[in-house]
Amino acid sequence: MARAIHAASPRVSRPFVPVNCAAIPENLLESELFGHVRGAFTGAHSSRLGMFQVANHGTIFLDEVGELPLALQAKLLRVLQDGEVRPVGTDHPVAVQVRVIAATNKELPHQVEKGSFREDLFFRLQVIPIHLPPLRARRSDIPILVQHFLDKANTKHALSVSISREAMIYLWEYDWPGNIRELENLIERLVILSDNGVTEWQDLPANVRCFVSDKKNPRPTLSSDQVDFREATDQLQLRLMDEALRLTNGNKSAAAKILGLKRTTLVAKLRKQSGAAKPTADMQFDPRQETFDTLLAVGEHRKER
Repeated sequence: MARAIHAASPRVSRPFVPVNCAAIPENLLESELFGHVRGAFTGAHSSRLGMFQVANHGTIFLDEVGELPLALQAKLLRVLQDGEVRPVGTDHPVAVQVRVIAATNKELPHQVEKGSFREDLFFRLQVIPIHLPPLRARRSDIPILVQHFLDKANTKHALSVSISREAMIYLWEYDWPGNIRELENLIERLVILSDNGVTEWQDLPANVRCFVSDKKNPRPTLSSDQVDFREATDQLQLRLMDEALRLTNGNKSAAAKILGLKRTTLVAKLRKQSGAAKPTADMQFDPRQETFDTLLAVGEHRKER
């Protein structure tokens, strides 16, 4: 998002400087942001520009700004108000003209209430707030992002890996607690580890497979309320049969062997479960499935181009 804002602005020909505030040690953060002069501290053998000076007339992206220590927050506030940075080891300010984009996964209003984030800095940063919903709240983006990261990873590693429709459904259903970074890293891992050029659902990490399986067939939990033991048992049986059929690509004989059942017993149980879940008018059309099909087609069309 920050790169897109920079690329669409008149500053596009100027530097775009991303800074991960959470990844830089606290004792080095001030020097990294504002620079230092020779002899400012032990090991400072020469002067060095800070990220704000490097980004002059361009854009600086402060990722995880909520991780900044309070002392540095005060100095950042002064930079935003005065348009000047003061390198470590000197009293002479240096003027900078830079667009500042900040991002955080923390609830800054809550951090302000706790006293871990300055209220004046919070309001100074919140000129044009942009709320980016988590990936699980915008699943329609997932097939398009998967295709984008797939193309990127294929190009990077000189490969041609694709993702099967069923694997894509698993990616669609997963909740992505790590959001886009988690998705991008997973796609690159799948490309690197692919044996035959096609990623199937069985190739997905266990946490993705188990999450989707539990989502489809929730595990029964005990509470103070009465539990329908027969229904809970039926749910567990259905989940086991479903997993066995997936592992064997629908081969009932092989699935029955995994479950320790006769094939006829497995078929009878499947028929019983099928009869218990009679379709209704509402179940016959799933708009989410239509949306998924449309977006999957969009991703495939982009790949062809």
